[in-house]
Amino acid sequence: MSVAENLKRIKDSLPGNVTLVAVSKTHTIEHIMKAYEEGQRDFGENKVQELTAKAEVMPKDIRWHLIGHLQSNKVKYIAEFVHMIHAVDSLKLLKEINKQAAKANSIVECLLQIHIAEEDTKFGLSEEECENLLLEPSLAEMKNIKIKGLMGMATFTDDEAQVKREFSGLKSLFDRLTQKHSGLEYWLPETLSMGMSGDYKLAVDEGSNMVRVGSSIFGARDYA
Repeated sequence: MSVAENLKRIKDSLPGNVTLVAVSKTHTIEHIMKAYEEGQRDFGENKVQELTAKAEVMPKDIRWHLIGHLQSNKVKYIAEFVHMIHAVDSLKLLKEINKQAAKANSIVECLLQIHIAEEDTKFGLSEEECENLLLEPSLAEMKNIKIKGLMGMATFTDDEAQVKREFSGLKSLFDRLTQKHSGLEYWLPETLSMGMSGDYKLAVDEGSNMVRVGSSIFGARDYA
């Protein structure tokens, strides 16, 4: 199937309140433009260098999402134009995003990454760490970031019950934090980003309103 057909099939399967982020990492600009021409505007990259190279030459109305792990020293390259940073997992990183966004006169939306998978390789905060971070007094001084919600990646497994449990747990945390900390000016919880090509339907069933889908749209990645 073509990119256009894949995109339509996936969009037709999603409820209207779910944002589809097309994960374009490793794919060519020509290939990505096929999705853009079909009306897709949210695209996700996981490497800063690749993101900046594409953003420089692609249409300026694209909303770029940095979905991979971000090192503090790379923030300065994307702060001016990035729409959302998905994998924020420390106060240090939030401080740097705010600092670089202030320099660029921009406001960057961020998601706190929660560790929900069994694999040790995945980054993210524990529930307790997330709660402590939200209560960090210095966040009130950071005027160039908005924490828009949470993100998490489930265990890579064929056990659907386990994946659903992990997604359900993250949705419960999102709901608790939304209710408990509604008075914080920097905590504006609108987005629960969970679900990728292999499990996005399970994620949507458990309450996700943003999914990150790549290979199901663009085909297999070329890591050459």
